[in-house]
Amino acid sequence: MEIKNKRCLVTGAGRGLGRQMAMDLLRSGASVHACDISAAALGSLKEATHDLPVTFHACDIADEAAVEAMFTEISGSGGLDVLINNAGITRDGLLLKVKDGDVRTMPLQDFKAVVDVNLVGVFLCGRGAAALMAKGNGGVIINISSVSRAGNFGQTNYSAAKAGVDAMTVTWSKELARYKIRCAAIAPGYINTEMVAAIKPEVLEKITAQIPLRRLGEMSEISRTALFIIENDFVNGRVLEIDGGLRI
Repeated sequence: MEIKNKRCLVTGAGRGLGRQMAMDLLRSGASVHACDISAAALGSLKEATHDLPVTFHACDIADEAAVEAMFTEISGSGGLDVLINNAGITRDGLLLKVKDGDVRTMPLQDFKAVVDVNLVGVFLCGRGAAALMAKGNGGVIINISSVSRAGNFGQTNYSAAKAGVDAMTVTWSKELARYKIRCAAIAPGYINTEMVAAIKPEVLEKITAQIPLRRLGEMSEISRTALFIIENDFVNGRVLEIDGGLRI
């Protein structure tokens, strides 16, 4: 698919990787629907995009009614060619921690919060996008997974959600191909984002040491992978691991 003049929706577009992908799509000649739960983050993106073709949606992707309202707006503006399901959160913690006889466990609210955004939100946006694309000329859905999909210490909730994203990606690639809709995913390793920058330096140093390339990935390297998936019409049903060779 040629990116120029295509209509794209990026969730979590207000900051970090989502912002990078939204900006790169705009530079490639696409128009962008930028979705984020933070109105402030969208305001910052608006200042950066000036007169570029961007429509802004303040939306909680875990809220079915809010997502449906957003897709109604997008439908009214002409439809959709590309969805990048990027929005996500973390609430890291051990399933169980015992200290001096005191047993602490992961709160259900922390588990559900991550699953609601990182899995349910991906489902809701994927469903909405597929319905629009099926009415048009097809399209591309890209889900952002994670190297943590294989299971990662302290990330019961996040790992479970990302493993679910991978399974949905493969399922959608089989179900939606008849409507000329492709679906693929990107599983980034540790990328130089605001979220990773907040990690304690000593912890980040240990993480980097595990990566064969001995560095963090750059947001532009993930964004270029998304552009590749869009442009290569034979990419379907695959999860591309962009992690510098890291294996958790």
